[in-house]
Amino acid sequence: MADWGIRQASLSDVEAVAELRAVVLRADLERLGRYDEQRVRQRLRDGFDPAHTWVIEVGGAFAGCVALRPAVDAHWLEHFYLAPRLQGSGIGSGVLRELLERCDRRGLLVRLNVLRGSAAQRLYERHGFTVEAEDAVDVFMVRGLR
Repeated sequence: MADWGIRQASLSDVEAVAELRAVVLRADLERLGRYDEQRVRQRLRDGFDPAHTWVIEVGGAFAGCVALRPAVDAHWLEHFYLAPRLQGSGIGSGVLRELLERCDRRGLLVRLNVLRGSAAQRLYERHGFTVEAEDAVDVFMVRGLR
């Protein structure tokens, strides 16, 4: 596994994150008939909150991001994107493990949604998430308190 770390995001990270989102989600969104070149980036820009977002760096360079947004009944794991060249290297599991350990220490329930048919669902299942509901596009998952 490469040398990685996370840092708090800033507003200046939004375009790098939006571009990575477009790259990472493209195949799944096209498969679902939902890919739109502009919308995929704009949805990230519209919901980007650096206060709840971390940038993943590998060797000091931008490699991905993840957000953990507080809500009434749980925290939502969102915008978890890793550069395609680094997927499968263990970095995503390491980042997820670190965030989930923080949630466990604070007694937080974690929810997420993943695109239907996405390989990312297997990652989440390995880390204790279970399917709560599904629709035509998304699979909604939850990880109980540990």
